[in-house]
Amino acid sequence: MTKRMVIMLVALGVLFGGIFGYKAFMGMMIRKHMSTGGPPPVTVTAIRAASQVWQPQLNAVGSFRAVRGVDVTSEITGLVRGIHFTSGDEVKAGQLLVELNADADNAQLHALEAAADLAQIVYDRDRKQFEAQAVSRAALDADSADLKGKQALVAQQAALVAKKSISAPFAGKLGISLINPGQYVNPGDKIVTLQSLDSIYVDFYLPQQELSRISLGQTVLTSTDTYPQKIFTGKVTAIDPKVDTQTRNVQVEATILNPKHVLLPGMYASVEVRAGEEKHYLTLPKAAVAFNPYGETVYIVEEKGKGPGGKKVLIAKQTFITIGSSRGDQVSILTGIKEGDLVITSGQLKLKNGSTVIINNQVQPLNDPAPKPVDD
Repeated sequence: MTKRMVIMLVALGVLFGGIFGYKAFMGMMIRKHMSTGGPPPVTVTAIRAASQVWQPQLNAVGSFRAVRGVDVTSEITGLVRGIHFTSGDEVKAGQLLVELNADADNAQLHALEAAADLAQIVYDRDRKQFEAQAVSRAALDADSADLKGKQALVAQQAALVAKKSISAPFAGKLGISLINPGQYVNPGDKIVTLQSLDSIYVDFYLPQQELSRISLGQTVLTSTDTYPQKIFTGKVTAIDPKVDTQTRNVQVEATILNPKHVLLPGMYASVEVRAGEEKHYLTLPKAAVAFNPYGETVYIVEEKGKGPGGKKVLIAKQTFITIGSSRGDQVSILTGIKEGDLVITSGQLKLKNGSTVIINNQVQPLNDPAPKPVDD
């Protein structure tokens, strides 16, 4: 029994000794590997810094407004006798739109015309008699005054009758009719809207500090969410001579050609004003830049020899940069990097100066100079 116990204890000692020895060996090898190999490489995305054309521009939002637009109304009261248009018609200047009942007014006009004709006859007869010295100058003057008074009454009544016929003040497109035959209208009642749409204004506001970059004739590009893929080009035609004291903004007006009448007054507009000559800047996605209180930095990828299997070893080198203008998802770089540098665009939070990296560009950060909203 004693011999068996000794053999068993020796066997257990060898077994546990082997286990503990193996664990110690593995720990030593891991520590050796970690001390020589360093931390594992970080997976990042990267892009080559390249020069792109930048068009200096000012961005704003605005609204479209008709070059000529009015709500057609009546100056006087009256009963609608006839409607001579259909909703949505294209009309010419002076085209008759609505007739109000003018029977009583026409009768009054005829009576006044008859009285004016009689006054004319009396004046002509007394003038001949005055030449023959049969009537006095006072009588002739009274006849002349009476004639002019009756002619004025005729002109007044004729103007009243003319107001019973409502015509288009200019050529344009009519809206939806708001009246019916037999309806009684009062002064100021809206009959129909009339808009001239061959050209259209876009009104927008810019801050006062941008006034020095705005001038008449500058090219304006506008778009609207109604036609998201179309750009409408125009020119700056007016700049308000007064700055709003509440907002410190100035109103700017541009004229856009609208031959197909697709733009309508009241539409929302995104506006870009080209404010200067084109320039070339090194351009990076904004995601590549780390914005810090002590300055902006990027990580540049550099080669550092070759590793096992002949693979290139890539490291990240942090460098300070000076940024310029931005547009959409991009930012211009003035100093700090040169064209062709491989710049890390994502994964920077896991990096420090000298970190080993692996580049995987299957998913790249946004890099659109003019991003558009995308509906889900």
